[in-house]
Amino acid sequence: MKKVLLLTGAAVGYVLGAKAGRERYDQIMATAKGVARDPRVQQKAREAQTAVKENAPVVKDKVAEAAGNAKAAAQDKLGKHEDTRTTADAGAAYPGT
Repeated sequence: MKKVLLLTGAAVGYVLGAKAGRERYDQIMATAKGVARDPRVQQKAREAQTAVKENAPVVKDKVAEAAGNAKAAAQDKLGKHEDTRTTADAGAAYPGT
């Protein structure tokens, strides 16, 4: 009998919680959609997209440089000094190979 009462209470709580949760979710989504449709928000999104496109090459170079520095630092810390030159680099350094 206690188990039936407990399960009934849990079921009622779940249904009421789910309904309240869904109503709040719908409210949040309606607010978010309203904000997204705002012309000021759309203009700022376009400006941000343009800024990203303009700065992408600079960011790419900085990320590549940081990755190279991180790799070198990790190799130094681990005591591994691998030859990271490409085949073309090796050929230029050692003519005739």
